[in-house]
Amino acid sequence: MSEPENPSSETVEDVEEELDGEAVEAGDSQAIAAQLMKNPGVLAALQDKLSSIVGSPSGYIQSLPKEVKRRIKALKKLQNEIINVEAEFYKEVNLLELKYAPKYTALFEKRKEVVSAAREPTDEECDWPSDEEEEDEKDEEGKLAPDSQQGELKDKTSLEGAKEAGGDGEEKKAEEDTKGIPSFWLTIFKNVDMLSEMVQEHDEPIMAHLQDIQVVIHDKDPVGFSLEFRFEPNEYFTETVLTKRYEMRYEPDPQDPFAFEGPEIIKCTGCTITWNKGKNVTVKQIKKKQKHKGRGLTRTVTKQVQADSFFNFFNPPAVPEGSESEVDEEIEALLGADFEIGHFIRERIVPRAVLFFTGEAIENDDYDDEENEEGEDDEYDEDNDPDFNPEASN
Repeated sequence: MSEPENPSSETVEDVEEELDGEAVEAGDSQAIAAQLMKNPGVLAALQDKLSSIVGSPSGYIQSLPKEVKRRIKALKKLQNEIINVEAEFYKEVNLLELKYAPKYTALFEKRKEVVSAAREPTDEECDWPSDEEEEDEKDEEGKLAPDSQQGELKDKTSLEGAKEAGGDGEEKKAEEDTKGIPSFWLTIFKNVDMLSEMVQEHDEPIMAHLQDIQVVIHDKDPVGFSLEFRFEPNEYFTETVLTKRYEMRYEPDPQDPFAFEGPEIIKCTGCTITWNKGKNVTVKQIKKKQKHKGRGLTRTVTKQVQADSFFNFFNPPAVPEGSESEVDEEIEALLGADFEIGHFIRERIVPRAVLFFTGEAIENDDYDDEENEEGEDDEYDEDNDPDFNPEASN
């Protein structure tokens, strides 16, 4: 929607350091600008910094004649109308998403069937070029060796084949027994920096049971979307679907209409996970010594505390009703990160899952950045360049 998308892990502090720097070269500034336009967290930090800069009036507006100030008020009223038109535009975009949602859902369902081994794809469905095909062609060329080499190769194969026949047979059987695409979604989460930070080692056996992530768009109040994480039956919890719902606002805030920059997530709610005994990875037991004030005796008590886990994603901090000023900085930061992750999963991960699984989606992002950097003209010193030939340049 309106938020940019990029799985960057750059923090607000990083941006502030860049903005506070004394100077930035032209090539670097363009690369930074490209990165900012992709990362909602970094972009928000930049906007906050610019707000603090622009927020210091020079006194010019106050010095203007009364008639000019009157005309500025007319422009602000026009700006409000522009924002209202922009809000209508985003509502139409949402309706367009609803229109195409069934088409996406049908294709995503086919993807789920292949991943979960509910259906084996046909030869026609598998007709897609890949890098492995080039390797297979090279192998075929190796087989078409001269007759003398073919004979030597045959003798060598017959000797080694007798030794390795048993092992090869077991390996072939293991390949045949592999169903669907194992650890499809777990691999995606581990490939993406933003998501891999959430997944702990003790989460991985559970995430291996994740078969699909589905996006459900809500067009009734409260509008927004849900992420449905669908698991196969497992030993860890009783649910097969874990849900995270995000509520969105498509209209400008009446209290601050000029702050509107498109639809924004304003609230999220998780779900209850019914953990089987001894399987809850979101908590851990710690032992703590306590000393009695009067007697001086010491005892050891066991206390349960929250543990780092991906599954804390389904237990987000509650958003207090009322003014945003009631939210402390820590909760606001947690909610901001949560909103960014939910938006990224919806807009990037679910639609392009296989490309994040293979790493192609990540490689393409890196390649674009490198291409932009290589396109810059670098200055160099001719006197210190051993390869520089003045006659060739004339």
